[in-house]
Amino acid sequence: MDSKEKASIPVAEGDKYRSFLYDEAETTEWRHGGPPTYDSVNQLFEEGRTKEWPKGSLEEIVQNAIKSWEMELSHKIRLQDFKTINPQKFKLIVNGREGLSAEETLRIGSYNALLKNSLPKEFQYYKAEEESFESSHEVFRSAFPRGFAWEVLSVYSGPPVIAYKFRHWGFFEGPYKGHAPTGEKVEFYGLGVLKVDESLRAEEVEVYYEPAELFVGLLKGQSISESKSQDDTTRIPTPTHACPFSN
Repeated sequence: MDSKEKASIPVAEGDKYRSFLYDEAETTEWRHGGPPTYDSVNQLFEEGRTKEWPKGSLEEIVQNAIKSWEMELSHKIRLQDFKTINPQKFKLIVNGREGLSAEETLRIGSYNALLKNSLPKEFQYYKAEEESFESSHEVFRSAFPRGFAWEVLSVYSGPPVIAYKFRHWGFFEGPYKGHAPTGEKVEFYGLGVLKVDESLRAEEVEVYYEPAELFVGLLKGQSISESKSQDDTTRIPTPTHACPFSN
């Protein structure tokens, strides 16, 4: 299938951006007991996306495929329940590092997989080796309470090798590892290459991006301890010549 041909990935009723969310929901083993809801991040996406792709376009298909894969990776606990990937062949390659298998990607989670790096620890913005699947999701769920939206900006080639450009963004409205929220938009851009089989299941995902684009916004927040100290000083000023008997 070339870039001009149309593919078809069915989108489940109930979430127009993610396939397979409610398919076989009763037999799927969900991480949190049932299929997730994406109302908040869908609203963020619709309010902030740069373009609404025509239904059935290659761009829309790729966008829904990636969102569906992320949904399965974050909320399904058995590879046998995944419909977006070929578990036997799947590899996730980030910024040219050694590829992660489907099992390893599922074990450590999407955030840890995407943010692993080989820098000395003192230079790491985020220490993936010290985070579990659960803690990594909690870190970013706290920082982006409305969600962390993702969109396709361009698609350069069609199946079986799909090259695309993407954008990821959210509003820093919750604390991040000791840094107070700024309320500002945090975003980064990247490129991806998605290799799929004849059923459009992913066999390999390559992602290239600059992590500093993400963390420059998150580390911009003031230290929470410093912020509290300044707030306390503001609320209760220390008088220089106060009467010791004043109430």
